[in-house]
Parts: sequence; structure tokens; C-alpha cells
Amino acid sequence: MTAKSSPNERPPRNPKPIRVGVIGVGRGHGFAAGAGPHLGMELVALCDTWEERLNKVGKELGVTTYTDYDEFLEHDMDAVILANYFHQHAPFAVKALKAGKHVMSETAACFTLAQGVELIDTVEQTGKIYMFAENYPYMVFNQEMRRLYRAGKVGTFMYGEGEYVHPGSADFHNRISPGLNHWRNWIPATYYCTHSLAPIMFITETWPEKVNGFVMPYREDDPVAQRHVRVSDASSMIALRMNNGAVVKLLQVYLRGHGVWVRIHGSRGQMENLRQGDKNMVRLRREQYHEKRTDPEEQIYLPDFPEHHEKATSAGHGGGDFFMNFHFADAIRKQKPPFLDVYRGVAMSIVGPLAYRSALNDSNAVDIPDFRKESVRRQYADDHWSPDPTCRKEGDPPPSILGEIKPSDQALDYAKKVWKENGYTGE
Repeated sequence: MTAKSSPNERPPRNPKPIRVGVIGVGRGHGFAAGAGPHLGMELVALCDTWEERLNKVGKELGVTTYTDYDEFLEHDMDAVILANYFHQHAPFAVKALKAGKHVMSETAACFTLAQGVELIDTVEQTGKIYMFAENYPYMVFNQEMRRLYRAGKVGTFMYGEGEYVHPGSADFHNRISPGLNHWRNWIPATYYCTHSLAPIMFITETWPEKVNGFVMPYREDDPVAQRHVRVSDASSMIALRMNNGAVVKLLQVYLRGHGVWVRIHGSRGQMENLRQGDKNMVRLRREQYHEKRTDPEEQIYLPDFPEHHEKATSAGHGGGDFFMNFHFADAIRKQKPPFLDVYRGVAMSIVGPLAYRSALNDSNAVDIPDFRKESVRRQYADDHWSPDPTCRKEGDPPPSILGEIKPSDQALDYAKKVWKENGYTGE
């Protein structure tokens, strides 16, 4: 079972730094730069197959670099931070755990249910700390809503909404996803769901039990879709039933109308971050029917981080990147699983493939297995269902609910032009 811990406890002083290695010098650069003495961490190694960028960042940060992951794991270090490709985290995490390293892994924790089973099994067998590096719960408004919820301001959780809507130009998408088989070009629209789900699980401490998935394909009149080679769909809406009976709606990823938004309705009130203006501001509404009035009916205000405000406000992803390193280091020192442990990380990650199964089956409901129970995990140990085009086998799904999609010649020519301008000349 998950060990409960406060997400904001201050770690004890420890003169011995935690030696950390980071996989991935793109997204991982932020983690590497943040793993410093102020958190009692020491960056000692970097690993990436992108040798040119690896050498540049390694020189900038003054650490040893590796292009071979096995050699990297032999380096004298205590912990590994995984910021490699979305669909490859679990195998890298398992190997690091078995090598005696603590692990913090970017999203998703696992890409298949079988990977989720193996990851949890390995954490339990090795006794090493695993943290799921989902940064959105630690944005200032989500930390404030967790505080309000725990203080009983909105009562019992009944309904929630989480949105992670992140459109971009074709130039942007082609630049960050070079090559036809880059994961961003084929990942189904339901899989990138943890940015919208994690804040709700963090605020309310509920778990998903049942899922319905709905997927929206790209439209022919979308000028972005005409210029990129993505063979998956534009966006998805996921409906969840949580373990306390609450209902949740998630919306992600490439619809127009960029925004990150969380809304919580309880039995005695409602709260959300603002959609307009300063989106870090929190709106709390409490009608207080048949209660002694203790608050204004509506409050709109800008909260501070509960601690480390100055450091967090200067970090990436609305402060979330600072708190990832902070809580990982804290968990290692205390030898106590963090709030975003392996069980929560896998639970929210498997919502993606299960929602896609639902979408492919006329959006019918699918049960979400509770992998905290070993007997349940055993039932999914061989569930390798995957849309990965590089290893798809009979019975595996296509990346789009429309089936197999072939990029147009126009889109491929445009993408190759952008790839070449950014140094990529492959297919």
C-alpha cells in the first residue's frame, strides 16, 4: 500500500550529498541544472544518445557524460532521473532500480500494463525509492487547492475537471518530433493524461477506478495537421469514476485554446484556478447554506507556495520542476516513499492506454485495475498491448481511432524541411 507523507515536509540536514545522474539532455537539462547543493544533491553524470548536445551540456555543467546507458549506471551515484522518451521510461527505471539506484521518472511511468506490473514489482523487490516526476500538481494553485481541500473548505469531493490543452504550430511540432517514428508523431491522444489527472489525485487523494475514453481526430481544414506527419489524433476527453464515487473529466492535448486548468466541486464548495488573467489565481466559492458563515461567498486571490516560494517561482513549469527535485531528495534521505510514489505514478499512467481501449470500443467503460494489490497485478503481467509502430504485433492497436493513417506528401515535405533546418536528416 502507498505510504502517506506530507508533500511539503522539510528534509533534515545531511552533509553527504545525493549523487545524481540524469538521462536526457533536452527535458533533462532542467532537472540537471536544478539538482544542486541547495537541495543536498550533486549532479555527477549525464547520458544521452544525442552526442553533440550531450557534450555541450556536460561541459556547461562540468560532469561526466555517457552515450551508453549500461556504462552510465556503473558510475558512482545514488540516484537516476529519467527524462528520456515518453514510452521508454519503465524499462530504463527497472534497469536502474536493479542496479541499486533510486529513480525519479518523467511521465509516463509505464507505457503498457505489463510494464506497470514489472515496475511496481521491481520497486518492491529492491526497496529503492521511486518517484513519479509529475510536476503539474506542484504548481502554486494546485498546492493551494490541496491545502483548502485538506482544511475541509469544499467538503467531500464530488466532481472534478482537469485540462492540459497545448496546441502549437506545425513548425514547433516538427521541430520537437523529428522522424516519422518519433513518439510524438504516433502516441494516441489519451496517453498524455497525467498532467490533467495528477493535480486532481494530488488535491483529493482519490484514485481512478473506471474510465471511458473519447477521441477527436484531426480535421482536414486544420493548417497545422496539413503540415505535420502525426498519425494519431488531435485530442481526447476522458471520463473517470474515482474510488470515492466522484466523477472526473479530463481534456488533453492539441485542441486550440491553450491552457492548464483544474476545477474541484465538493459537497460544501467549489474551487478552481482562473481561466483568464493571472491563471495562478485561485477562485474559492462557498455558499454556506445552513452553516454559520465563516468565509465570503467568493474569494479570488493569488496564493504563495507553502514554502520555498522564491526558489519555486524561478523554476520551470510554474514551480513544479523545483518541487520534483526537492521531494525526490527528501524521500531518499528519509527512506520513505514520496506522495507521488510508484503506485500513484502507475495508476495515472495506465489510464492512458485503458482510455484508448475504451475509445476503440465505442467509448464503453473499462475497469482500472488496482495495482497496489499483488494478486491483481499478476493478471496483467503479460499485457503488452501497444500502438508503438516499431514493435506492434497482431492484435495491437493503430495510433488513431481512424485506423492506419499515412501522412500526405505535402506534410512529409514540410516536416522534412523543418527537420533539416534543425539538423535532422533521417526519415
